Amino acid sequence: MIIHRPRIAASATVLAAVFLTACSHRAPAGTPGGRTVVARTLVVSAQAVPVADVVPGTAESEDQVEVASRIMGYIQSMDVHEGERVHAGQLLFRIDPTDIEGAVQQAQAGLAQADAAMANAKANYVRFRNLYQDESIPRQQFESVRMQYQMAQAQVRAAHAGLATARANLRYAAVTAPMDGVVVQKLASVGDLAAPGRPVVVVENPGRIDIRTQVSAPTFAHVRLGEAVSVGLDGWRTPVAGTVWRTVPAADPITHTYTVKVRLPAQVVPAAGTFARLAFPIGSREAVAIPAQAVLERAGITGVFVVDRAGVAHYRMVRTGEAVGSRIEIAAGLSPGERIAVSNLDALDNDDRIVQGGHHG
Repeated sequence: MIIHRPRIAASATVLAAVFLTACSHRAPAGTPGGRTVVARTLVVSAQAVPVADVVPGTAESEDQVEVASRIMGYIQSMDVHEGERVHAGQLLFRIDPTDIEGAVQQAQAGLAQADAAMANAKANYVRFRNLYQDESIPRQQFESVRMQYQMAQAQVRAAHAGLATARANLRYAAVTAPMDGVVVQKLASVGDLAAPGRPVVVVENPGRIDIRTQVSAPTFAHVRLGEAVSVGLDGWRTPVAGTVWRTVPAADPITHTYTVKVRLPAQVVPAAGTFARLAFPIGSREAVAIPAQAVLERAGITGVFVVDRAGVAHYRMVRTGEAVGSRIEIAAGLSPGERIAVSNLDALDNDDRIVQGGHHG
């Protein structure tokens, strides 16, 4: 995990008093009470540790569809429930088709009327064409009849189109899933009025979950596509390594933050809506970090064994920061150049003399 904020220390005075009480049974350094213990030691040094901005995020599906009706009407039935897995083409809900069926019947009647009108216009056209060819009527009269016939043909075509639209609307009364997925939200119920553009059901693909977050302008300046980001997920024991795969360079006009999407490893599929904490690297700083196994707790006090020049171990209270890989930051209590014990700590006690059993630093 990347360092982002040291923890607030408890009162040093109170802890020191507890520590002195807990360790008062040991003899002072150099007295016969000290034992000899074999242990490895390490010289503490300052090193560069990464700094991160930790921001909240939310798991969301990359494939999410808000399903709405293409026609207006009352919802007659709802065939799915939230959390139900559906397949492409499966019925989600149905619109009451009464009005649409009436429109189909009306369109059919209109087509029949247009067909009859065209048949009459065609008969007139044939008769007047023959008269015109025999030069029994003037051209102007024939052209008028021919125009009426053409208009009748156009009306038939319009009636066919109207009937096709009415029948299509009848098919639209049954609304089906556009893809395989899970119903994550129902925005209407049976009896509600559905209208075009007003979502009724939300379906998402649970197999493609990403993390969406908002970052400040200074943090966004450090974000790079493809970079690794540590992601902590509610319900998951350890953070996972995500990858920045999409950024939106336009800031939100209200929050003045930038949208960043992080893709998770294929084997990590949290539920949509899962809370996440993302650590974006924003630089580094100098800090004291020691192996995590060198830090222990005695009498309720977190500390380390500091080894003096004479090789005698003294238990010292320290204030820890965040973990840096296998090391942990020491925010207070240790200085670069001091030596600490890093092995056989269970056998060590205050004022024991250390004999090197392997040497570090």
